[in-house]
Amino acid sequence: MSTGTAGLPAGLPVVDHHCHLSPRGEGPAAAARFRAAGGTHLFLATQNYDGATPTRLEDYQRQFETTVSLARRIREETGVVAYVVLAPYPVDLLRAAESLGIPAALELHRQALDLAGKEVREHRAVALGEVGRPHFPVAEDLARAADQAFGLALAAARDADCPVVVHSADLDREGFLALGREATAAGLPAGRVVKHYARSRIGDAAATGVVPSYLARRDLVKEVLDEPAPWFLETDFLDDPSRPGAVLDLATVPRRAAAIAAGAPGAVERLWGPFVTSVERVYGFRPELGPEGPRR
Repeated sequence: MSTGTAGLPAGLPVVDHHCHLSPRGEGPAAAARFRAAGGTHLFLATQNYDGATPTRLEDYQRQFETTVSLARRIREETGVVAYVVLAPYPVDLLRAAESLGIPAALELHRQALDLAGKEVREHRAVALGEVGRPHFPVAEDLARAADQAFGLALAAARDADCPVVVHSADLDREGFLALGREATAAGLPAGRVVKHYARSRIGDAAATGVVPSYLARRDLVKEVLDEPAPWFLETDFLDDPSRPGAVLDLATVPRRAAAIAAGAPGAVERLWGPFVTSVERVYGFRPELGPEGPRR
C-alpha cells in the first residue's frame, strides 16, 4: 500500500469518532491541524456554544444550526469530512430544572430530541448525542428525570433509525451489558449504541452489543488494537481556549494511527477496524475519502 499524508497509507480513512469544535475556539483551524497530521474524517458533537444552558427550543435550534454550519465550513475549508451528532446534553436537564422545574425541563428535552431526530431524518446529522445520564451523583428526583430523558433519547433514536452516542459515568462490562438491555427494551438495537469516552478496555466488547469509543491514549490504543470491530477511537477534543488541548488534542488519532502504521507488518489492517468497518456497521455508510460526505 502506498504512503499518503503524514506517512499514513494512501486510501486509509483516519477517523476521530468524537470531538467538539466551537466558533469561540479554533473551529476549522483545529480541523486543518487534524488534516495536516493525516486525519480525514471526524464526528462533530454539538455543545452549548455560548456557555448558557438552553431554556427554550429556539436555543437548541440555534445551537444545532451552529454545529451543522461548522461541519460545512470544516469540509469546505479543510477537506475533512465532518459528520454531525446532535442532542440536548444530559446535564442540560439538571440545569434547566433549576429555572423551569422538572416537568418543563423534561418537556424541553423531549422537544430538543425531536428536533435532533428531524435533523437526522433530513440528513444533516448522522446520530443523536451526547445522550445519557449525568456522570456525577444527583438528587433522587433529578436522577428519575434523567432516566426518563434517556428513555426519550433511545425512543427518538429508534424513531429516527440512527445510533446514539452515550454520555455517562464509566461503565464496566456489566454496565455495557445493562446499557445494551436498556436499548433493546426501547426498540433500539444495542449495536447502534456507542459509549463515548471509554477509558479502559472492555473485555470482548462485541459480546455486550454496545460499542465502545475509546479515548485515544497511547497505552489504551495498544491494549484495544486487536479487539474485533466495532469500536472507535476518539479525542473528545473540547476546543476550549481556557483548556487548550483538552481532553486530547485533535491531532492525536492520526498521530496514533501513523505510529501503528509504522510498526509491524499487518498493523495497517488492524486500523481498518475502528476507521472503516466500525463506521459501516454502526452508522451504515462507508467513510469516503474526499469531500463527498457519507453515502447512506
